[in-house]
Amino acid sequence: MMLKFQYRYFILAVLIFFIEVFIAVFIHDEIIRPHIGDFLVVILIYCFLKSFLKLSFWKTAIVVLIFAYAVEVGQYFKIVEKLNLQNTWLEIIIGTSFSWIDILAYTVGIGFVLLVEGVISNRHISGPQNNPVQ
Repeated sequence: MMLKFQYRYFILAVLIFFIEVFIAVFIHDEIIRPHIGDFLVVILIYCFLKSFLKLSFWKTAIVVLIFAYAVEVGQYFKIVEKLNLQNTWLEIIIGTSFSWIDILAYTVGIGFVLLVEGVISNRHISGPQNNPVQ
């Protein structure tokens, strides 16, 4: 694993972090806060890791998805309570209730990352298309 700072990913991570904070503080609905927040959090973690680690987008995406699933499984087993970590911030970060919809949101979020990275990677490999105007 190589360390390499990639400012574009870092800027995206910071931007998504502020969006997540905005959602957590100001949005109190049943769609955006729980589901879009979960969709975005895996993208945030992905961008943060890519900010510092030179890993393929596939490896990074798989690591992030496994981590997100592990956190969700921890919620299922009430890990915050069992480890006596009842703290407002930890409960917000780790969460306290398992949901299959959260698993779906994480999966769709990473799917979105893979789609975007795949498109960018293909453009980078093939370069701009030189199609003459007829």
